[in-house]
Amino acid sequence: MRGLRCLDGSDLAVVPVASRDRGGNPFEVTLELRRDGDSFGAVGERCGYFLADLAGRVAAARADGSPQAARWPDPDDRFPDPPGGAASREPELFAFRYRDRGDVASTGELRCTLRTSSMWVGRQQSAAGRWRVARRAVVEAWGAGGRGVRAVLTSADLARFLADVLAEAERAGAGHRGRRGRYAR
Repeated sequence: MRGLRCLDGSDLAVVPVASRDRGGNPFEVTLELRRDGDSFGAVGERCGYFLADLAGRVAAARADGSPQAARWPDPDDRFPDPPGGAASREPELFAFRYRDRGDVASTGELRCTLRTSSMWVGRQQSAAGRWRVARRAVVEAWGAGGRGVRAVLTSADLARFLADVLAEAERAGAGHRGRRGRYAR
């Protein structure tokens, strides 16, 4: 599985591992976090359905004609609105923490928020320019040892990341392709 390239130069792999029912049948996934190939944590007990839903919402937001397209001309800046219309300076697309209630809080965390940045394009201290406003998804992971890493993604990068994770979940037998929305690769 292709991982995320983090700002510190490390690679973060998010590997879905099938959760099985009492009969041994896969029905959902938990996410194993691996930093540069080493175990980093485990999060998101039964999160595959939520990731499939988010993948569908990202694809819809990126589409021409979407409500986001009217506000964000560049498709890389288009992300879904947070569920329930919750407004926030940095809306959260997902947050997965330790797997079981009995786990200690340092087992791991994986979260994704949206951040908006502004940059002046043109000569400094001149009215002959404009603001370039961009949105990016910031994926942050904290490992069992308390160390964190961060990756900054366009909406296309986020869509590919989600498609990769969901394709791995399919291979593990715990896919959600037909259950909620359609996600693109």
